[in-house]
Amino acid sequence: MSTSNVLTIVQLQGLEALAWAAPHQSAVRIALLSAGVLFMTGLLTGLWKYLSIARSPQARAPYYVDIAHRASLLYAFAALLMAAMAALSPWSVCLTWLATTGPIVFFFAAVFTYLLHGWLNDTRNQLAKPHRLGRFALPGWLIHGFMGVLALVEIAGAGILVAGLFQRLL
Repeated sequence: MSTSNVLTIVQLQGLEALAWAAPHQSAVRIALLSAGVLFMTGLLTGLWKYLSIARSPQARAPYYVDIAHRASLLYAFAALLMAAMAALSPWSVCLTWLATTGPIVFFFAAVFTYLLHGWLNDTRNQLAKPHRLGRFALPGWLIHGFMGVLALVEIAGAGILVAGLFQRLL
């Protein structure tokens, strides 16, 4: 497919701004939109953190509100980095999409978990036994299984994109 055909397809879909990302527009679009949502989550949890501190006699926010705030901001920029690497990826559309979206799904899952613990104010360490979610105890295999899959998917996805970056730029 020639460059002019790709640009025509992009223009027909109303995505002129992402023409530079062809053929990985879908992965780049998901990563950019995720960066925006995560960034706004970081800003809103910053407000939640401030209001909690202002109302607390100890001038403290719930522990996981602080973690959700920081993690959201960090993951927002990680998602931007994923978008840039996806746009430059030499890999297939499918592999690039999986390597980009897999980690982003877990970025959101982690932030959601932090938001939930912040709302419930039920723990200062979600990995400490007993594993709590509000009034409920969760089995250790669930927590550690989730963390193992999170680490595998985030590292593998980023590794694939970084390897592609090296292949493309060296």
